[in-house]
Amino acid sequence: MSLANRCIVHLDLDTFFVSVERLMNPTLIGKPVIIGGTSDRGVVASCSYEARQFGVHSAMPMKMARILCDHAIVVRGDQDQYSKFSKMVTEIIAERAPVYEKASIDEHYLDITGMDRFFGNLKWSQELREKIIRETHLPVSFGVSINKTVSKIATGEAKPNGLIQIPQQGVIPFLDPLSIKKIPMVGGKTYQLLRSMGISTVRTLREIPSDMIERVMGKNGTVIWKKANGIDPTPVQQYSERKSIGTERTFETDTINVKMLNDILIGMVEKITFQLRKENKLTSCVTVKIRYSNFDTHTLQCHIPYTSFDHILLKTALELFDKVYSRRMLVRLIGVKFSGLVQGAQQLNMFEDMPEMTSLYQAMDRIRLRFGNKAIRRAAGMQSVKDVHHLKFKV
Repeated sequence: MSLANRCIVHLDLDTFFVSVERLMNPTLIGKPVIIGGTSDRGVVASCSYEARQFGVHSAMPMKMARILCDHAIVVRGDQDQYSKFSKMVTEIIAERAPVYEKASIDEHYLDITGMDRFFGNLKWSQELREKIIRETHLPVSFGVSINKTVSKIATGEAKPNGLIQIPQQGVIPFLDPLSIKKIPMVGGKTYQLLRSMGISTVRTLREIPSDMIERVMGKNGTVIWKKANGIDPTPVQQYSERKSIGTERTFETDTINVKMLNDILIGMVEKITFQLRKENKLTSCVTVKIRYSNFDTHTLQCHIPYTSFDHILLKTALELFDKVYSRRMLVRLIGVKFSGLVQGAQQLNMFEDMPEMTSLYQAMDRIRLRFGNKAIRRAAGMQSVKDVHHLKFKV
């Protein structure tokens, strides 16, 4: 099957956080709503279309958002509900789609290549969209096209709450008049650079020789140029809740030192949460494992809202350890695992009124990326560094 004959669906839950809040509180329907930290120090995580009309957008300081739209209703946000509805949508997709990828908490890609022989790709996509809306009552937009890039851009044009199909022969006419802002990977700095070159539309970018773009922007420039030409061979990566990252430690001498076990667990969690953030992943399930000296093995897990933050995952892991370590016997092995992983930046931190917490994580991660993951650690976890092994992704 050639790349041109693929059929990729991109699904995006419209203003997802706002839509969930409106399900729980219908009085918010039709009103300007801002989701995020409720103090002036907070940041906008999401906002309704009514609020966007006043210039409010995601990642904006809450203080500025309140000035722009002083009659908006500000909601702190409910991580548990958002994770719950996200999983509901994923389960509906999993029942019907042959291959699907959960790109983030509110975004999925589906590869339905070949299904037109049985159903018709557009009809199948319409029925899936209707099923999601019927069962979750959430607005959802679809883009259907030959690859992930074009289908994602199509979804953006289908919003709010619509569906667009772009066939192979319609890709270039569809992309050409659009702003370069519509191309995935074109952020603020890239946009300003391209505009300084006199490039504002996809067509202008497409018509520039690729080697010229590469000289200015490097390899990323070539990728962006290909996207402007409707070229994207990236496959849909089959999603699996079984995908996990974990680490274990087997002791040379069995121990009953609870403080040491707690410190080791802290070090493990720090190490793999940094790995999560480095891989731009979030987890929704924490598992703690203990093996006693008689080789009895016990595990306990807890489902949580999607996150990649130490302070949330540490609290969960330590609580699980307290519950699972009930026999007070000598311990031979201890381990921790994060599963239910999805791609995506840490959106949910925006509900916090502590932007300095996010800045702290970013600063620590920059130090670790430059000097190694042992460069900065919590004091409690430092003695756990020796002999920690088996850090890996697995399916």
